[in-house]
Amino acid sequence: MSTSAQRTQFEKLADALDSGEFQQIRFVLNHSLRPAEVARLIEKSPPKERQILWNLINTDLEGEVLQDLGDDVQAEILSRMDATEVLAITESLDTDDMADVIQQLPNTVMKELLRIMDKQNRKRVEQVLSYPEDTAGGLMNTDTVTIRPDISVETALRYIRRHKEIPEMTDSLIVVSRKDSYIGILPLTKLLVSDPNITVREIMVTEIEPISATMPDNEVAVLFEQHDLVSAPVIDDDGRLLGRITIDDVVDVIREDADHSLMSMAGLDEDEDTFAPVMKTTRRRALWLGINLITAFVASAVIGLFEETIDKVVALAVLMPIVASMGGIAGSQTLTLVIRGQALGHVEKSNASWLLSREMIVGAMNGLLWALVVAAVAIVWFQDTTIGIIIALSIVINLIAGAMAGTLLPLGLKAVGIDPALAGSVLLTTITDVVGFFTFLGLATMFYS
Repeated sequence: MSTSAQRTQFEKLADALDSGEFQQIRFVLNHSLRPAEVARLIEKSPPKERQILWNLINTDLEGEVLQDLGDDVQAEILSRMDATEVLAITESLDTDDMADVIQQLPNTVMKELLRIMDKQNRKRVEQVLSYPEDTAGGLMNTDTVTIRPDISVETALRYIRRHKEIPEMTDSLIVVSRKDSYIGILPLTKLLVSDPNITVREIMVTEIEPISATMPDNEVAVLFEQHDLVSAPVIDDDGRLLGRITIDDVVDVIREDADHSLMSMAGLDEDEDTFAPVMKTTRRRALWLGINLITAFVASAVIGLFEETIDKVVALAVLMPIVASMGGIAGSQTLTLVIRGQALGHVEKSNASWLLSREMIVGAMNGLLWALVVAAVAIVWFQDTTIGIIIALSIVINLIAGAMAGTLLPLGLKAVGIDPALAGSVLLTTITDVVGFFTFLGLATMFYS
């Protein structure tokens, strides 16, 4: 369904909700919209309407809709269910999707759910849950089709035909030994056109490297991009096949990483519910506002050191924010570029010094350009050449400092295991404010003493 068609459908549903036409809404939710579209409709609805929509979804579709919801909304809906209800709507999901849903449950409910599962499903889910969520092991699906290398192509085809269906996104069969050690893959396109009498070993592909279960999910996404993969096998430390990752899971990782980078800049979680309750939203934002308040006090303390100078030259108070703002913007440009480069795997220790030099030169050139503009405006405005010189020097220094901080902060934060997207912007603002105020007011003190 196109975006414009979706918008029209959503608008009609909103009107139907307002008028209480629940039968019409039930039909649309269960017959006209895909599960992902239903999930999107639920996410964009306020809490009261959200509950009504969920109650109108058929039970056999609830699991598919649930897996497409953000973590916050998932947790909200799951909080009203017991283990038996959760099992009923999730048992048809792929193992990785079921594991994602289970992780949103309270520990007591999770343990009860695992207890009442059948032995085979429990073993599969526990295997996925044994790995961190942001690794290949936490991302994989254990539902695979495997074959031995010594069988013939004809035997392999007969084996596939015995299946009522094969897992979604299956573009290859995985070739393993009798001990389930990974050997290679056999693309279905190759299987279908090969001589029925030759063995799998003769036509299988061994160049595709399996993915370690402990590999971070962002590195998995890079591998899929570089090699145009649709699926890839996942192995443990001993080389035994555990499962596979498919392109739909990788798309989710890419989207979540993009959301994380955007939301972290404001100290928010990537799964933040747009329509979360007031108190929950207030608590989450209060911490970040408190951290920013501390940094604001630091900048204010620097200004307080030069109180006498500001009293003498009132124009300093008028022009002071310009210096801090220019440095902050220049630093943010560099910070965003470096964080993106880290996410793409472009920025490493080997090229960091070149990048730092480049950014500082760019900062100096932009500093000189805009210093001349601001200085000219300040001289005309206040009829004071000295203040023009002071603000020009301050802007050049702060733009260089902003470029330096924007480059070094994400590198340093990542080295000590802190998310640059989360902490970088606050630290950068503090640095450019402090350097800007100290430089501007310090130079003013020297010139006007």
